[in-house]
Amino acid sequence: MTDPFAPLRLDGKVVIVTGATQGLGAAIARRCAALGARLVLTGRDAARGEAIRGELDAVFVPVELQDPDACRAVVVAADASYGRLDGLVNSAGLSSRGTLDDTSVELWDRLFAVNARAPFVLTQAAAPLMRRAGGGSVVNIITMSSHGGQPDLMAYSASKAALAGFTRNAGYALQRDRIRVNGLNIGWTATDGEHVVQTAEGAPEDWLTEADASQPLGRLLRPDDIAPMITHLLSDAAVMITGSVMDYDQTVLGTHGTLVEEDPAWIS
Repeated sequence: MTDPFAPLRLDGKVVIVTGATQGLGAAIARRCAALGARLVLTGRDAARGEAIRGELDAVFVPVELQDPDACRAVVVAADASYGRLDGLVNSAGLSSRGTLDDTSVELWDRLFAVNARAPFVLTQAAAPLMRRAGGGSVVNIITMSSHGGQPDLMAYSASKAALAGFTRNAGYALQRDRIRVNGLNIGWTATDGEHVVQTAEGAPEDWLTEADASQPLGRLLRPDDIAPMITHLLSDAAVMITGSVMDYDQTVLGTHGTLVEEDPAWIS
């Protein structure tokens, strides 16, 4: 009997996951591995990278994604290690705070380099390998803040809005090559990184208890809520989806992009 769940698996696929040493990126990497993918992982923390490399029997490439040549080196490593590339998940990102009044040009450039330029360079480098493999899938982790965002996330919101536009354009540009490009606008998610941000801004250690209780569906998103959607988009079950940017959140947006359910922190 044919396995009806076979299209959801990633057996034989080679997938790059950026930002894979913690949080959402690590959850995505683990789920990809559980579904049979062979992985190339990136991150800035070499110790955490080596740990997850050993756990998942993956290739780990320590990179600073602000460097375009380092981005290209990740794709070269995938080709050298496995001889093909089927998937790319652009999960790494920076969310440094800054308002219109106090955001420096340097901060603006750093966020655009990591959040928008790195996915572009990685996709540009990955496309020839995916064409050679007969197709592939790129999934970009964006954010609900790409709809506008909070005032103190000005450069972050703008960089992620650029990534949303790139996602749609690349999906159109690559569709004839059977390379699909999609993105998820992720809502407020409980991660290790978010805990660091919250406590640094004065929240108590147990901030998550109150934050969970404030949400319409009873809690914030968790990385393990999101990872299955990512692997679905990487899989053959999603072969008819491309150029889409989907909201993955419990907050409902009005027709003009305004929040119907007021939420002071709707970022990923």
